[in-house]
Amino acid sequence: MDSVYHVPVMLRECMDALVIKPDGVYVDVTFGGGGHSREILKQLGPGGKLYAFDQDPDALRNAVVDERFVLIHQNFRFLKNNLRLHGVREVDGILADLGVSSHQFDSAGRGFSTRFDAALDMRMDQSGERDAKYVLNTYPEPELHRIFGMYGEVHNARTLAKTIVAARAIQPIHTVEELKNLVKNLVPRGKEHKYYAQLFQALRIEVNGELEALQEFLQQSILLLKPKGRLVVMSYHSLEDRLVKSFMAKGKFKGEVEKDFFGHEIKPFKVISRKAITAGGDELARNSRARSAKLRVAEKI
Repeated sequence: MDSVYHVPVMLRECMDALVIKPDGVYVDVTFGGGGHSREILKQLGPGGKLYAFDQDPDALRNAVVDERFVLIHQNFRFLKNNLRLHGVREVDGILADLGVSSHQFDSAGRGFSTRFDAALDMRMDQSGERDAKYVLNTYPEPELHRIFGMYGEVHNARTLAKTIVAARAIQPIHTVEELKNLVKNLVPRGKEHKYYAQLFQALRIEVNGELEALQEFLQQSILLLKPKGRLVVMSYHSLEDRLVKSFMAKGKFKGEVEKDFFGHEIKPFKVISRKAITAGGDELARNSRARSAKLRVAEKI
């Protein structure tokens, strides 16, 4: 089912980066269709163990039947506590593929895609109360401006926010098509697809608290990885990539590297990939989703 649900991006590069030990303990924090997890299991021996996380109930249908495998239905921001519940205090490697799965984009009713008319939902976790409709219809104009500008890098974010607030005062915004029709006069000619993608990305990040969850996950990775354990993270937009790059290089998201009393830098990781790893030409031809993917690798010191 995983080949239909989601085509794993840079599968071979991810496996090489993890440097899998047959008897190691690994975590795939973004299980999705299970493509990466299945490949990890192929390389594990009888004594190995793989824990996977996914907050999307649709992903649970892809669970692998294997005594070495445990699938945890949680957001990866709760990584450490959930592993503790399973008696796990340290691991040999952690993999995160931060992209939205092909399945989520292709499921019309989820509201992730601009291709289908559907309710504006965009929740990864369907039990969450905040959806895209809530954001669009209740957030103050300055907050919408911030979201569209910061998370979507929309060039006319202020005008977009003003337009939405004026329109919702007359009638609430409920569906994908209503939103697209509402803002169509703001869209640059010939760049419709990019503009709507940026708008929907901004809403999705806000609805799911994606950047906050990513920061919490990265901070927990330091506590869980064994010395020489690998952290392998694949991101798909610049906001994520900047956070990952900074954290791997400095152990923090802002400011300079901390130093001890003697002036020695205190770094939790050795960066393995100085430049982000990107997909090769063959994969780009097969899978367009790989075009924006950036893979970064670090090793716990």
